Amino acid sequence: MPAPHGSRDGFEEFARACQQRLYRTAYLLCGNAETARDLTQTTLAKLFQHWRRVSAAEYPEAYAKTVLTRTFLAERRRRLRDLVAYAKAAGPGPHAAEPSDLRVTLLAALAELPPRARAMVVLRYWEDLSVETVASLLRCSESTVKSQCSRSLARLRTRLGEAHVYATTHYPTGS
Repeated sequence: MPAPHGSRDGFEEFARACQQRLYRTAYLLCGNAETARDLTQTTLAKLFQHWRRVSAAEYPEAYAKTVLTRTFLAERRRRLRDLVAYAKAAGPGPHAAEPSDLRVTLLAALAELPPRARAMVVLRYWEDLSVETVASLLRCSESTVKSQCSRSLARLRTRLGEAHVYATTHYPTGS
């Protein structure tokens, strides 16, 4: 028998059911396993804090994804403000060695996108959400989602175009 909505057991059941999906989305947004775990836990804590409202929502998983995305963007803005405040003269960090795995290369390319653009690409193409849904989640217009996704995909294509040499191995064919 499922736990009643609004109850602690109901939250625990919900958290077990959607934790992996939230983590996957968090990982794609952050590009880092530890940060993704922290983001997922922060999201679940926020959901627990407002569980009565969340459990009454028509689509609690969509609500959770909205909380996750907005938490990610808020943390990125906060980190950026801290970075600007404490390290004005710091230049760009050293680049990592070229990865040989296409998946790692894709994650690195995603990490180069600004947080909001990355969120749009992940939600639109990885989570397969509609333009309307992404616009609603991020509180922006549909045209903003379309233009940002278009620019972001062009940027990813350029980056991955350079990386395809490292991601594929060519073996000589025998005669």
